[in-house]
Amino acid sequence: MLARTSWPRKSRELHNHHMDSTVWNDFVFRRDDIIVGTYAKSGTTWTQQIVGQLLSCGSEDIRVAELSPWLDMRILPRAETLAMLDAQRDRRFIKTHLPVDALVFSPEARYLYIARDGRDVVWSLHNHLANATDQFYQVINDTPGRVGPALERPPTDIRAFFLDWLERDGHPLWSFWENIASWWDIAHLPNVKLLHFADLKRDLEGEMRGIADFLDIAIDESRWPTILEHCGFDYMKANAAAAAPLGGALWEGGASTFINRGNNGRWRDVLTVEDNRRYEAIAREQLGEACVKWLACGEKLPAWA
Repeated sequence: MLARTSWPRKSRELHNHHMDSTVWNDFVFRRDDIIVGTYAKSGTTWTQQIVGQLLSCGSEDIRVAELSPWLDMRILPRAETLAMLDAQRDRRFIKTHLPVDALVFSPEARYLYIARDGRDVVWSLHNHLANATDQFYQVINDTPGRVGPALERPPTDIRAFFLDWLERDGHPLWSFWENIASWWDIAHLPNVKLLHFADLKRDLEGEMRGIADFLDIAIDESRWPTILEHCGFDYMKANAAAAAPLGGALWEGGASTFINRGNNGRWRDVLTVEDNRRYEAIAREQLGEACVKWLACGEKLPAWA
């Protein structure tokens, strides 16, 4: 079966103020590695928390920000990060924000990709960038090796921020549509599982059991209530320092700002009818009808997924 499967191959590098995809060229996979991927602000940390809790059977001591680094984040010291991952003896889980064609893909690793309606992504991103400290921008922009323009603070007007993000395809981050499309296109592979932020909110227990099954993690039912509790928003908010990068030190208000509200639909009272039509038209053009329907609210995937 493996010989007949067409596996993705890396075809380019992606390098900007946040990311440097070349680090994956030096990463040595293990057959049981878990890769957690998203565009950004789509439930990455939540999914890392779920994986960490499933692997540790509900441990209070799992600090996902330390154990599960964003490997392609360019400001991380490459040699030290790779050495840290190489030294891990437990099953590894690693974060990426790359599209598939800029990522080294292993047929033996397991991939979880989390998506969210782009409008909800923008509302979360605006909070993320508006509350970042001056030190955050200094680190992101001034660490040697940046390619392309610097990251700037967002405007106060969130609608203006959204429209700029929409018309410039993900600005000031990276392309939203190509990220979603690249993972949607490989969702039929046996080692790829698509998740949706709305599904995690709607049925956390069911989604977590599906993740455990996909990752071949046996659940200790006596520990399940604790595992489930530790993956709830209230617990994560109360223990945000264990999940936020650098304990949340780069955001005003600390880690509880990084772990924000987790709410969807805040754009409904801000965007106009025409704004939403424009978003939906671009989404259909870039992704196709089936992917657009799934991206909007989750729940239904084609049979192959």
